[in-house]
Amino acid sequence: MAGATFKTNPYGLRELLQQCHKGTMQLPDFQRSWVWDEDRIKSLIASVSRSFPIGALMTLQTGGVEFKPRPVEGAPADARNTKPQSLLLDGQQRMTSLYQVSLRGKVVETITPKKKKVKRWFYIDIEKALDEAVNRDDAIVSVPEDKKVVPQFGRSVELDVTTREQEYKTLMFPVSEVFDWDDWQDGFDSYWKGDQNEETRKLFRTFKKTVLENFKGYDVPVIALDAETSKEAVCVVFEKVNTGGKPLDAFELVTAMYAADGYELRRDWYGKEGELGREHRFAEHLRLADAAKGIIAEVSNTDFLHAVSLFYTRERRRAAEAAGKQGKDLPAVSGNRNALLNLPLEAYKKYQDQVEEGFKRAAKFLHLLHIYRVFDLPYQTQIVPLAAILADMGNAWEHEANRAKLVRWYWNGVFGELYGSAAETRIARDFMEVPTWLKGGPLPSTIEEATFRAERLKTMRMRLSAAYKGVNALLMKEGAQDFRSGQQFGHAMFFCENVDIHHIFPKAWCEARKIEPAVYDSIINKTPLAFRTNRIIGGRAPSAYLGKLENGDDETPEILPENLDGYVSSHLIDPALLRADEFEKFMKDRQARLLKLIEAATGKAAHRGETLDADDEMDAETAEAERTMAAA
Repeated sequence: MAGATFKTNPYGLRELLQQCHKGTMQLPDFQRSWVWDEDRIKSLIASVSRSFPIGALMTLQTGGVEFKPRPVEGAPADARNTKPQSLLLDGQQRMTSLYQVSLRGKVVETITPKKKKVKRWFYIDIEKALDEAVNRDDAIVSVPEDKKVVPQFGRSVELDVTTREQEYKTLMFPVSEVFDWDDWQDGFDSYWKGDQNEETRKLFRTFKKTVLENFKGYDVPVIALDAETSKEAVCVVFEKVNTGGKPLDAFELVTAMYAADGYELRRDWYGKEGELGREHRFAEHLRLADAAKGIIAEVSNTDFLHAVSLFYTRERRRAAEAAGKQGKDLPAVSGNRNALLNLPLEAYKKYQDQVEEGFKRAAKFLHLLHIYRVFDLPYQTQIVPLAAILADMGNAWEHEANRAKLVRWYWNGVFGELYGSAAETRIARDFMEVPTWLKGGPLPSTIEEATFRAERLKTMRMRLSAAYKGVNALLMKEGAQDFRSGQQFGHAMFFCENVDIHHIFPKAWCEARKIEPAVYDSIINKTPLAFRTNRIIGGRAPSAYLGKLENGDDETPEILPENLDGYVSSHLIDPALLRADEFEKFMKDRQARLLKLIEAATGKAAHRGETLDADDEMDAETAEAERTMAAA
């Protein structure tokens, strides 16, 4: 792997555990806590006792990438004051487990397979370990902290190993003595002295030769990365070997690097000791009364670093341009993982407040577009360039001309479906191009490249589709009024009336007429409505529910037909087609109206080329939804 050089050598298990004990081998601070349960620990002990392989370790020589180190769990306090010679990248769970049960000599705090916290001592049943008919895992015994095993519903003690004599008597060997058993054996021989107990003493000698010697002679292959290994290589390597756990992200690596300089990045994001971090501030920012969280609540710590990195890498590029460099000699503007791993602490400190303000402005911008919930956000990924651009512009974004251009750029990203996947390059380009465009420069590539096919409206059926959500927001922004109340969907109306996207020709009505879901589930047949309004609609024909709305009931007063027609028309629906229950004519007419709405938002004419067949339409919708999920 580029950026990584390594060598593989076997090391004695005892030597490795002693390094953990002394602190000469520690963990990088991004490593997660030790979590193995007692059954996995017993299985690990059993494997070593039989000289079975337990997998290679991977270490990183210190002196290169500066991660904050921390000792393995349970190491003595002195270990924290020791400068480590290597960091354990892969093998934390195995080494910590073996250290805890063998070299540490204290009760092990672990969990049951059902995640209940317990304290356990571990023993090897000598007789079972020597019985080839017994699975070795069954010969490894864990006992409570008081070293007494009592049946769940019994009063008698099933196993008592509270003293050395009891260990000798029950033939239970403590795993804490596997590397130094001489004293234990002396006591054992003394307890089982005499000719009559020769077979028992012989039993232990066999146990020592066939089981205990395996611990003392056990070698572990260690892949040792040298100090020249790059930060990106460390990240990639760690992800490759850590496939069983949560993937490591750049934030954890950057956190560990900044910690080496005494800076608590986690505190910035998560808060500490009663202070609220940036994560909380984002979740609460512009959170409306009935909302669980604000529109920028799902901005991740990596998203935030990404935006900061855009500013830093642009700063470097401008400096290089000032120095006369051109073309490929110019550093790229980027927020990819490699850029984040090379983001200096000073750059983070310089730009963090400005970028936070940019995300808060992004929340206000989205509210102006009638996007209030994270669930209704077309693209989470597009918030990053939006926030960075707004952070860069300062208050100038509120100027009407600038805001209109930003709105156009945003909708081109949504309806061009350009932020669904592989968005890193686009984010960087938009960060550079949009501010230039606002000052009179050329169109950003996102607007240049965005296309919207007229027939796409028919295939937009899934809530995961960015364009589907975009149509809903555009309708509310253009002044759509609820069929029942006539109210527009502002902040209060949206949350108080539980507004969502609902069918215009109801599902039950369509199915009764054998209309396919691929047709009636299209966004063309959907619109934002209040929950109570949708209940009135039920499964009725449009002509029937419009009549019901006009006549009113005990809860809803009568609505004049001309007023109701106005409410319906505000959704870009011809009320005459609804009153006549003309489904096919309605679909064709509304498709044309929605298309004009999208064209006005993007400032571009829709593509009216050849159509897709039904299978291709479904594939297009599914693929777009998958791109959106991948980006999220």
